[in-house]
Amino acid sequence: MAVNTIEFAPPPASVAAIPHDYVARLSVEQYHEMIQVGILQSGDPIELLEGWLVYKMTKKPPHETANGKLLDALVPLVPKGWILRIQAPITLSDSEPEPDAAVARGTRQDYEDHHPKARDLAFVVEVSDSTFLRDREVKQRIYARAGIPHYWIVNLIEAQVEIYSEPISEEGLAQYARHQVYQDTDLIPVVVDKQIVGTITAFDLLP
Repeated sequence: MAVNTIEFAPPPASVAAIPHDYVARLSVEQYHEMIQVGILQSGDPIELLEGWLVYKMTKKPPHETANGKLLDALVPLVPKGWILRIQAPITLSDSEPEPDAAVARGTRQDYEDHHPKARDLAFVVEVSDSTFLRDREVKQRIYARAGIPHYWIVNLIEAQVEIYSEPISEEGLAQYARHQVYQDTDLIPVVVDKQIVGTITAFDLLP
């Protein structure tokens, strides 16, 4: 099946970080303070998106299966000098999302006292079913604004993998200029620090 390449239209300016299920408005610093004093605990089902403390959806079996396949597929491909982080926070200017996977520069010891920032990341991955709108619109905007080079969505609803690249952020608009869709046995290039380190198929990631 051929890979489809299209220009991705920007999300409407009115799309906010899930206004129907927000908890509180916070800065990243305030969020960290709440964790440090024990108001929030590690593993709490929340993440900070564009300053909103947002509930995370419960993961269903297909989501967990895709997470496992993601781990199996990416571990052999991550090059020396980089690590694969699974469902761990990353710290951005107004957000601290917890992508299902992220490839970060360095060693695990490098992040003993802080989470990776955008400059540390090669790409991030979200496995998407019940959070599809949030992942395609809100998180795409967050990751593009931060300048993360590549953003993957493992789209369980449409049984495809979406790769977003070439982030742009100007005049208040943040998006990825390039959007590619992979299905079935389409080969997905795994790019780390501008180098293709291997390929996997969409089938390798989908339950």
